[in-house]
Parts: sequence; structure tokens; C-alpha cells
Amino acid sequence: MRVTQGMISNSMLNNLSKSYGKLDKYLDQLSTGRKINRPSDNPFIAIKGMSYRTEVKQIEQFKRNTNEVHNWMDNSDDALSNATSALQRIRELASQAANDTYDAEQRENISKEVEQLKEDLIDIANTNVNGKYIFNGTNTNEAPITKDEAGNYEFDFRDSDVNIEIAKGTSLKANVEGSDVFGEDLLGEDGVLNKLITALKDNDRDAIDASIGEIDSSIDDVVNTRADLGARMNRLDLIENRLSHQEITAKDTMSKNENVDYEEAITNLITQETLHRAALSAGTRIMQPTLLDFLR
Repeated sequence: MRVTQGMISNSMLNNLSKSYGKLDKYLDQLSTGRKINRPSDNPFIAIKGMSYRTEVKQIEQFKRNTNEVHNWMDNSDDALSNATSALQRIRELASQAANDTYDAEQRENISKEVEQLKEDLIDIANTNVNGKYIFNGTNTNEAPITKDEAGNYEFDFRDSDVNIEIAKGTSLKANVEGSDVFGEDLLGEDGVLNKLITALKDNDRDAIDASIGEIDSSIDDVVNTRADLGARMNRLDLIENRLSHQEITAKDTMSKNENVDYEEAITNLITQETLHRAALSAGTRIMQPTLLDFLR
């Protein structure tokens, strides 16, 4: 096969073009810190990168969901803590009023404080956080306890679970059923507190004494509800910790797949630069001679 000067020149130019392409590739890797900057650079890495990125985004969404569950649970726990304090104060007042040393006027005064504590419990039942009534199930836009035109309280608790997905295939109940704690049995017209208030105003010591057991039962309801909520909060902490570890692993895997190894990239660049300079040097010597050079 006859090799001409033109063939040598064309081959040299083609190889130099490829060399420039490699130099550009390594320079891009060093400047961006990524192995590839377009899918065509390496389709396999690009496809794996999409999968890893989806996993990271999914974990980040689950972590945002856990924050939402924390918001529900923390505010519910605070509200139940306040409810416990109010009920304990009511029990303390009932125990005092049941004492023979208290007269009708003193019991009348105690009834006024119990009335205010009852109003406070209703306010707690209507706790609103970020525009959501947290003790009314999924019906978060409406207060569970309202007043009619006559000033009487109406109870409309929606005992539906607010389930939020906090891990793949795992949902956790974020709310507390308000009727378990703030129902009509406690706050209604014929509820425990109204019976106590009536007994205090009527100076009925026996009825006051009988109400103490009912108040204790109401306190137990709150304590049991908080215990159930606490168990779910502990589980949430475990899942949140697991998500944090999964996020670290997923990001590390994504980094290894996409991010450049700087030492390797610098070595490749220096090697390619050396080869390129050598090719340029050899090319200038091969491509310089003309017919006049042979005639000298």
C-alpha cells in the first residue's frame, strides 16, 4: 500500500483532533468535578446517576414528612400536657371543696375557677397549628368544639387517622383522637366538669366527692393517650435516624458514581498533555519537508 504525504498529514490531524478532545474532557472533569457532563459521555453512569438521584430525592421527601409528623406530635403532646395540668388542678380544687371545713361561699368561688379551667380545656381541644385543628382528625379546617347562637357548646370530633408516609411502604399516624380526651363525657352539658360545677354551686359535698373519681378517670384517659403518642414518637425517632443513615449512604453512592477522582483526573490530564505535545512535536517534523527540501 502506498502511503502519501497527504495521508500522513490527514492521519496526524485526525489524531490531534482526538487528542484535543481528550484534553477537553479532562479539563471539563477538573472544572466541574463530575465524571460526565452530558449523558453521551457515559450512558451507563448517566442512567445509574438518575437512579441514585431519585433515591436521594425520595429520602429527602420522607425526611420532610417526618418533620411534619414531628410538628403534629410535638404540638399534640404539649396540648395534652396542658390538659393534664388543668385536670390535676380541677381535682385538687374538688378535693379541697369536699373538705368539711369549706362553706357554701368558698365552694361557689371554687366553681368559678373550675369554669375557667373548663374553658381552657375547650381552648386546648381547639388547638390550631399552622391553620390546622390538630384534634379533629382529617377535618383540620373546622374546630371540633363550637358554640351555637344560644351559647351552648357543640361537639363534632372527626375520629379519623392522619397517616403520613415516612418511609417507603411505612405510614405513621400523626394525630390524636380528640374525643378520647376532650369529649362530651368530660366537657359536655352532662359531662364531669359541669356536674362538678353544679355540685359546687349547690354546696353538695357528696356530689363533689363523687366527682373526684370521674376526674381521676379523665386524667387516666389523658395519660394513656400521651403514652400511646409517646410510643409513636419513639418509633418516629428510630425511623428518622434510619433515614439519616440511608441518606448518607445514598449520597455517598451517588458521589462515587458521578464525582470525579481528582488525583486520577489530574494524572490523566498531565499524561494526555505530554502525549499531545509529543504528537505536535513529531507532527511538525513529519509535515515540514516539501519537494524543495529533497532537492537541496
